[in-house]
Amino acid sequence: MNLLISSLLCVHLLAAAFWVGGMATMHFAVRPAAVAVLEPPLRLPFMAAALERFLGWVGGAIVLLLLTGFAMVAMAGGFARVHWSVHAMLALGLVMMAMYGHIRFAGFPKLARFVASRDWPAAGKALATIRMLVAINLALGVLVFVIAVVGRVL
Repeated sequence: MNLLISSLLCVHLLAAAFWVGGMATMHFAVRPAAVAVLEPPLRLPFMAAALERFLGWVGGAIVLLLLTGFAMVAMAGGFARVHWSVHAMLALGLVMMAMYGHIRFAGFPKLARFVASRDWPAAGKALATIRMLVAINLALGVLVFVIAVVGRVL
């Protein structure tokens, strides 16, 4: 493997690890900790602020994933020449990106509006919906990592 392909793969894996690891951190650590120590008038603005920052960084990670992924496929000779696992990772990645888009451009703005108007019950419901979508995306992201590692030998 030459330096360019290795560098592309490194950036690709770092972007994927950031996205999936960030979802795991938000889902299993940040939100439960916020629930344990903060009342809704503090917790919901905190979670909205954390999500806003995270979603912005994930947008950048997605751009890097697409650029590096398509570059590696092109360098391999196109989709006709890559392993089935690459097709599976792309398909799952596109589903994950669509879900991210829904969270970022539909779910999060709704959460932000409810937080701004201090409608805590509605904000809580909006956050619960986002949490469910993040859990699904997290599971898909873990599956992508499994396919990346185990799929190559199948």
